[in-house]
Amino acid sequence: MSDSIPDRPVRQISILVADDDYDDRSLFEDAAEESSHLIKRIEFAVDGVDLLDRLKYRGSYAEMTDIPLPDIVMLDLNMPRMDGKEVLKEMEKDISLKSIPVVIMSTSSCESDISDTYENGARSYITKPLTFEELVEKVREIAVYWTKVVRTKQH
Repeated sequence: MSDSIPDRPVRQISILVADDDYDDRSLFEDAAEESSHLIKRIEFAVDGVDLLDRLKYRGSYAEMTDIPLPDIVMLDLNMPRMDGKEVLKEMEKDISLKSIPVVIMSTSSCESDISDTYENGARSYITKPLTFEELVEKVREIAVYWTKVVRTKQH
């Protein structure tokens, strides 16, 4: 897949990744660096509660209102305190959050998980890659898709 889709100028995106696994967050950050020309900012949340606090500028994020909402949320399904499905439901109820595209990245390939997340507002569902090289490719494809293929609402 080529990074050059000539129809529109390159627009960088910001991504907020919610994943409780430190190693997965670290690998995602490393993979995102491979597409740094498409990704202007990457942030991380350790679970669903932390993610919603960041999106709603609550708790430790209360003073960060000068940082815009992310262009995309990458969301793991299986997290403590609040799982990905619960996060989707909360985001769908909030008018200021429901327009943020949510991409599920989970180890689950269960059809009911996939159906549930789409029914609750997910825009894409990706099974977590098994190797770092595959993760780099997925992150690049996601960045290309959300920067060059589709138009999103600016936050």
